[in-house]
Amino acid sequence: MDGTATVTKGEPAGGSTPSLAKASGSMAIATLVSRITGFGWKMVMAWLIGINVATDSFTIANTLPNIIFELLLGGVLASIVVPLLVRSQKDDDGGAEYTNRLLTVGMTGLAVGTVLAVAAAPLFTAVYVDDSTGKANPELVTAFAYLLLPEILFYGLFALLSAILQAKQVFGPTAWAPVVNNLVILATLVTYWALPGDISLDPVRMGDPKLLVLGIGTTLGIVVQAVVLLPALRRTGFKFRWTWGIDARLREFGGLALWILGYVAISQVGMVITQRVLTVAAAGGVSIYSNAWLLFQLPYGVIGVSLLTAILPRMSKAAADGDTQRLVDDLSTGSRLSAVMLVPISAVLTIIGAALGVALFGAGEADIEQAQRLGHALAFSAFGLLPYALVMLQLRVFYAMKDARTPTLIMIVMTVVKIPLLYMCGALVRPDQVVVGVLLVNSLTFVVGAVLGQMWLWVRLGNLHSKKIVKVIAVCVLAGGVGGGAAWGLGLLLPEVDSLVTAWVNVVVLGPVACLVAFGVLVALKVPELKPATSRITRLVRRG
Repeated sequence: MDGTATVTKGEPAGGSTPSLAKASGSMAIATLVSRITGFGWKMVMAWLIGINVATDSFTIANTLPNIIFELLLGGVLASIVVPLLVRSQKDDDGGAEYTNRLLTVGMTGLAVGTVLAVAAAPLFTAVYVDDSTGKANPELVTAFAYLLLPEILFYGLFALLSAILQAKQVFGPTAWAPVVNNLVILATLVTYWALPGDISLDPVRMGDPKLLVLGIGTTLGIVVQAVVLLPALRRTGFKFRWTWGIDARLREFGGLALWILGYVAISQVGMVITQRVLTVAAAGGVSIYSNAWLLFQLPYGVIGVSLLTAILPRMSKAAADGDTQRLVDDLSTGSRLSAVMLVPISAVLTIIGAALGVALFGAGEADIEQAQRLGHALAFSAFGLLPYALVMLQLRVFYAMKDARTPTLIMIVMTVVKIPLLYMCGALVRPDQVVVGVLLVNSLTFVVGAVLGQMWLWVRLGNLHSKKIVKVIAVCVLAGGVGGGAAWGLGLLLPEVDSLVTAWVNVVVLGPVACLVAFGVLVALKVPELKPATSRITRLVRRG
């Protein structure tokens, strides 16, 4: 089969792809600004505070609300609420009663869970921090946790409101809300920096002004992020009313939710092991991992998240209608569009990763050597960008079919593969390079998950147009290799990355070369999936 020219039966040429690209493209600018500002406050934190025990302690504490929210309801909300809300729209009332009942149960559970989580802050610290090492301060982690764990309630409110808006095909406010959060955190960091002195480590004092500013300011950002969605929800005509009681559909929701909570719990086992391996390595490992992971996710956040947000209601409707062919078409389209955009970017990150780490995190109080480690971790793990996107897409297909069991089984396999490799990193790799090995393990795990997910979907749905997908991926790998090779050769003529200036020279020169050559090869090979993306970019440039 000629994957670049042949149209598979049931997959309309120029039909689903352009419309999907248009839907996801409408969120791309907001998502890009969101990711840039989110990445921006991480950089500002490194510049103003450095990468040290205080930032490691804050980073660990700041992950706790996310982790606990996911364990409570986050994975459920992101995975099955939109499909169920889409199905409920067939009711006589357009799904209003079901939505109110879901909101009532969800917010109540989140409120109770938040109170319990704040009370258990010292216990969470004991789980995530090994106090036998000096790489993170357990008392400071606990102090930050008391201030940050109330975010759980507002993460949940944001997720619930976002799901309702997405089910109604309203995407913009959800994409822009995190930008407001990031701006609040940037203001918080500037205020923190302006205060005299440093956070007290021995002893840790809850009344420390710098600790209070950083903790409360970060939580305030999440509060604002949730609240800004309320006007958009009102404009849709939705009016919330407390609706108590469990009906048959909520019992169905509960059955699906249990499997997803299992999925999240298993994934958090891997996260706990990751944190503990990093805290017994060199100082700064947790912060380096967090920042490198944020960089890794930046292209996926702009391209993959926008695509998933647009495609999930479509897939949910196809599954509700029993239209397997349309569901497969959306999966195939999403996979190929992801490959065309993400594989060349992976090649670029592999070449300029080290320079990018120094360029972005080598200023101010940051250490050049630690910034180089961050960049190397990014470069060695960049190959996992497409597998990660494919795993996220495949999970949405399962959830659209109201199958929450299979993703949990896939996560079990991924975690079984991941944990021994993480311990090997801690035992065999030099302490200052453990973070590089950990991110490499992450990417290998995504490869396992993507292959397993594709096989499982093939068993469930039959022909997935896999040859077409594989051919597009192969062409993209070729293009990325040519682009990366061209940039690598040019890099031999540039100065070694040993300062902020030389790092920026390498990024500014090699990044565009690798990108232009890679996408130039795709254009030369006439890859049809490139057209929706280039058309969108052309329209944006003309508007500008």
